Amino acid sequence: MSSPKIILYTNRGCPWAHRAHIALKESGVEYEEVTIDLTKPREPWYLEVNPRGLVPSLSYNDEIIIESGIVAEFIADAFPSHLLPPSGPVENSLYRARVSLFVDAFSKILPHFFASLRAASEEERDAAAEELLATIKKEIEPLLASTEGKGPFFGGSDKLTLAEVQTGSFILRLLAFSKPEHGLVSAKLSTLLEQTPRFKRWAEATVAHDSVNFIFEEKVVADRMRAKFAPAKV
Repeated sequence: MSSPKIILYTNRGCPWAHRAHIALKESGVEYEEVTIDLTKPREPWYLEVNPRGLVPSLSYNDEIIIESGIVAEFIADAFPSHLLPPSGPVENSLYRARVSLFVDAFSKILPHFFASLRAASEEERDAAAEELLATIKKEIEPLLASTEGKGPFFGGSDKLTLAEVQTGSFILRLLAFSKPEHGLVSAKLSTLLEQTPRFKRWAEATVAHDSVNFIFEEKVVADRMRAKFAPAKV
């Protein structure tokens, strides 16, 4: 049986497109990569691929899949691996539901992350970090069971799961941008995360994983974010 022809339409600086890169690398799938310039209006040919003009888009034997979460889950389902078990038996379905809940809970911190990027002062960034911490405490820390003596990833896995695929690119940026040289997220974040030890351990293990960080050019992405949100800081 011949291998499927896979084309990933992407931009490596986009955290949503980044999800597809993590999933494909973890799945060991060969694919062609086409970069979409997000600083310019989308060309007509790409709007035929994805009328929304967003990345990522995935072409699987000429069938187009769009929206990053759907693309990542499709890859995990189409190429069975440690990322996600099949839907049956019921124990697997319950696990998949827990992963989906975790990803949904994680999404609750993103408004505070973007609030930090838009902050016009150090005080506003610190306030955004405090709100982010409160959300982690409420939404995420309870979903991360103790992994003492187990792997550091979701559910105590020693390998990356779909939970990290869907969230890793954002955690990578959150922790990187809190470095003083970037000034995009409060430098107090590292200290604040001591209050959520399960989250901190999970996040640090996730961003250290090669499949999560292999396309990430920290300074380039940080500089782009600073330029993008500069008007809010004037």
